[in-house]
Amino acid sequence: MNEILSVDDLVVEYNRNGSKVRAVAGVDLRLEKGEILGLVGESGCGKSTLGKAIVGILGAAEGEIIFDGLPVKKLTRGKRPEHFRNLQMVFQDPYGSLNPRRKIGAQVIDGLVIGGMHRSKALARAQELLGMVGLPADALGRFPHQFSGGQRQRIAIARALAASANVLIADEPISALDTSSQAQVSNLLVNLVHELSVGMVFISHDLSIVRRISDRVAVMYLGKIVETGTVEQIWESPAHPYTKALIAAIPHADGRSTMPTDLPGDVPNPMSPPNGCRFHPRCPLAMPDCAVIEPEFVTLADNRQVACHLQKAGQEPVSLELIPRVPAP
Repeated sequence: MNEILSVDDLVVEYNRNGSKVRAVAGVDLRLEKGEILGLVGESGCGKSTLGKAIVGILGAAEGEIIFDGLPVKKLTRGKRPEHFRNLQMVFQDPYGSLNPRRKIGAQVIDGLVIGGMHRSKALARAQELLGMVGLPADALGRFPHQFSGGQRQRIAIARALAASANVLIADEPISALDTSSQAQVSNLLVNLVHELSVGMVFISHDLSIVRRISDRVAVMYLGKIVETGTVEQIWESPAHPYTKALIAAIPHADGRSTMPTDLPGDVPNPMSPPNGCRFHPRCPLAMPDCAVIEPEFVTLADNRQVACHLQKAGQEPVSLELIPRVPAP
């Protein structure tokens, strides 16, 4: 194994109107070099919060994050140790993450110099990085507003690589782009991961893109991971009812989606999550135990992990298609 990032029982909390909310409520994740881990779930499930905690922007109330053998702590950018500069985040808004008053070359070169490269060599390396992400040589002397959205996201990726990143946390990196740019940037990320042996957590609500570029997928619901597995396992035989509902919700060519049938209702308020399994109020296969007992995160015979009372540790995954639906109350 070439594990480079591990998240163990991570809890991230914040205060809302005087109440404490667990946006991330005990998460375990693993990432290897050269691997893309897709992180999916409905809006508000805690995906972005988890990403920010992994890179140290947000602090963890409990649990631990280990990057390349060392624990990550909440750090300001100015106090970030050199070791953790190799753990970088690519944000959804590429323009907001770039300084509009500074030329692109200066912003990429800064990352190289901070990482220990002599300024005399940094210019050539900056040109190489911009070329690597498909930008022309004259990009160095231009300002962010002179580029398209897709080009700005390429610049953000080049700047992350300038810090010698070997793990990228990409938070909805293509959602603000047009369809053509989405395809180009997602292909770019895949190529960089494989060519440079970079690990990447790809956070997205677009399941079609996640399926196309990811090696493994983690499904998140209301602050918890409910299933992890390979792309083939997740799409061909989901083991958690929420995973099944998400896959069914992908729009068909004619615009149809089965989400209203398979997944009724809205995500519960994270300030007062349901007891037992957090998904049980919306689950068509819920049993009495689901309302009172929180399911353990177990490893099945095919090595995927799932938190569902229908699945048992060490056994073959039970097909959800063979379980009778519970009538709606």
